[in-house]
Amino acid sequence: MKFKLGMAALTAVTVAAAGAQAQQGADFYKGKTVNYIVATAPGGGYDTYGRLVAEYMQKYLLGSTFIVKNMPGAGHLVGANAIYASRPDGLTIGTFNTGLLYNQLMQLPAAKFDLTKMSWVGKAGSDPRVFAIAAGAPIKTWQDLLDQKQPVNFATAGVGSASYVETIILTKVLNLPIKMLTGYNGTEDMLAMRRGEIAGSIASRSSYDSFVANGYGRFIAQIGGDNKDVPQLASLVKDEKAKSLISLVQSQGDIARLTAGPPDIPADRLAALRAAFKSAMEDKEAQEKAEKLGRPLEPGYGDDVLKQIKDALNQSPETIALLKEAMSKK
Repeated sequence: MKFKLGMAALTAVTVAAAGAQAQQGADFYKGKTVNYIVATAPGGGYDTYGRLVAEYMQKYLLGSTFIVKNMPGAGHLVGANAIYASRPDGLTIGTFNTGLLYNQLMQLPAAKFDLTKMSWVGKAGSDPRVFAIAAGAPIKTWQDLLDQKQPVNFATAGVGSASYVETIILTKVLNLPIKMLTGYNGTEDMLAMRRGEIAGSIASRSSYDSFVANGYGRFIAQIGGDNKDVPQLASLVKDEKAKSLISLVQSQGDIARLTAGPPDIPADRLAALRAAFKSAMEDKEAQEKAEKLGRPLEPGYGDDVLKQIKDALNQSPETIALLKEAMSKK
């Protein structure tokens, strides 16, 4: 009798272990829902990339269902904080603005995360920054901007976003005649430029390529990237302090359209997410769709992206001091 009970117990343990084994990695996601948080309102570059990533990750994570949840607010801080604070079960991931790197460099209290501790899935692009100017504005060149007698209106997203931080620091360090107006999410800035309410914006190039191609605007300067049709901002300025901050902005632009989860996602589940992301980025249909949308894919994966994040946060005390000085309310 004891022998029979012992065998029954052993069988139960074996079955339980087999069940647990079957739920490892990609098998865990069969029948599960993955919440993909986009830290912006619908529309615009982050939402477009986020939905593309979610659609094709679902394709390669068999049996899963991805639901995109827009969670805008505070320049991506609301969404990023939500991702970081979520349960580390591999069922919540998302995308947010690289401007949050600035927040961490400045140790802002509202940033409730450590980007170096997040579970990095990958990045979908590298996005140089541009000074985009409305077609109806009198500013045709970088020198035209410098020569403006009165401040011109520039649109940015919420406080803390990349466009917000970069507009502040570049306006201050380069002494630009810019009046910054916040709260333009998605494509609201482009609509305002077409209405003549806004003269320009500092933004990611991919967000404005179609806008410019359709004749609604022009680029007068670019930070990063290998495009030859627009002058590099670093070549237009001489001040070394300004060049150091321009270099900082470029390091952020090299890491764009991120996908990450909270810290401590189990290794097997994170590996499954990374594998699905890689397959999604290499999917021909996804690449063609991204091309048609004007959102090119330049992916990076897993620990390589984590290294880029760490490198971008590894700034000299002098550069961080310049950043804090430019961002100060004084």
